[in-house]
Amino acid sequence: MTPEQIAKSGSEHAHQSALFAQAAISVGKYPMLEWMFAIPNGGARGNDSQTCMIRGGMMKAEGVKAGVYDICLPYAMHNCHGLFIEMKKPGEQTKKNGGRSDEQVKFGKYVTENGYASIVCYSWVEAWSVIEQYLNPKLF
Repeated sequence: MTPEQIAKSGSEHAHQSALFAQAAISVGKYPMLEWMFAIPNGGARGNDSQTCMIRGGMMKAEGVKAGVYDICLPYAMHNCHGLFIEMKKPGEQTKKNGGRSDEQVKFGKYVTENGYASIVCYSWVEAWSVIEQYLNPKLF
């Protein structure tokens, strides 16, 4: 499947999956994309409240933190230690804080102040454009 086909439903999950598909296609051009990774801080944790509580407790014990962005590209460029991306589905930018929680706003500010690039993207195409700009020494 192409990234466009993967993103067709329009969900945040679909757009993030499409972005990782594009990264896989492009790893020959940008070898550092091999180490780009997702941070599993959100999403479903079960089908009932008890399962959600148990799984949420397990994830918290493992170090999951509210507010941490969805994607990290651990590659230093442009005087930044790496790039964090928070994915949102198209249309979220019209909401308060661009659809970010207060914790996500705080995280974005923290990593930026500590030498990382961070951005919120509202489609896989936008996120891919940011990544290409970040990886191009002349564009970012």
